[in-house]
Amino acid sequence: MPPTNPTHPTDATHPSEPTDPSGLTSPASTRNLSGAGLTDAVLASFAQCDSPRFTTIAQSLVLHLHAFLTETQLTEDEWAAAIAFLTRVGHITTEQRQEFILLSDVLGASMQVIGVNNPCVADETESTVFGPFFVAESPRYAIGDDIAQGAPGEPCYMQGSVRSVAGQPVAGARLEIWQADEDGRYDVQYADLAAPRGRGYLFADDAGRYAFWTIRPAAYPIPSDGPVGDLLAAARRSPMRPAHVHFKITAPGYRPLITHVFAAGDPYLDTDAVFGVKSSLITPFERHEPGVAPDGRQMQTPFYTARYDFTLAQAEG
Repeated sequence: MPPTNPTHPTDATHPSEPTDPSGLTSPASTRNLSGAGLTDAVLASFAQCDSPRFTTIAQSLVLHLHAFLTETQLTEDEWAAAIAFLTRVGHITTEQRQEFILLSDVLGASMQVIGVNNPCVADETESTVFGPFFVAESPRYAIGDDIAQGAPGEPCYMQGSVRSVAGQPVAGARLEIWQADEDGRYDVQYADLAAPRGRGYLFADDAGRYAFWTIRPAAYPIPSDGPVGDLLAAARRSPMRPAHVHFKITAPGYRPLITHVFAAGDPYLDTDAVFGVKSSLITPFERHEPGVAPDGRQMQTPFYTARYDFTLAQAEG
């Protein structure tokens, strides 16, 4: 038998299908690909996923990403700049600052996801962006307490109700509340604070009513000292958000609601940097001279009052 030519190995010693150490199989050849053929090969590489939903998401991402790259004729320098930008977004993100959420917000992606997942039902209160400054472990308060806890700003008494779309009170609804101070900063943006301020949660009473003291919200710029700020500057876009108070409301049997209450008359209502304003979420913050507040408290300084009634939709099923 003639010796085997080492430059032309036999099928017996070199199978046509190489063995993958992972034990997984590969799709058709990924050699010599470009253009539509490359896109098709990458799509095929996600065709054998265990999760059909993962396949749908991954293939749609590939399809749209490749179309974007082709349509814009993205250069290698621009690709490298994009990678560097995302790397900076990751490096600046911490437990207190979520730059990826901020990026999602300014691209309108957050509001698009909200629109897809929270279509407004009947008279349900509309949802808006979650924002990057929510903290899960916030203090608990009773109705009428002051959640500002020394945050700088003018006193404000907020009250209202939580009801179903049928008008029934949602007793015991949990309201998580957080907001910026008069300087436009959230408590987590201060490095030297010993305790939370301008945030907390409370429960609606048996009639679905809630009330608390806080400070009048102020308009503020989103953090612009990082990559998202650079993106806005390059686009010549304002970083300003109109004055608002955040609410996250949950109750058994109802769809969770994440929303804001915006101050009427704010100059940035039509130019919100994160596209989160809904007309139905705007309410007056009325100024009062020193005197008796709605809860009977004697106020020695001017103060504000605001009212907003929330409506929850029942959970599906």
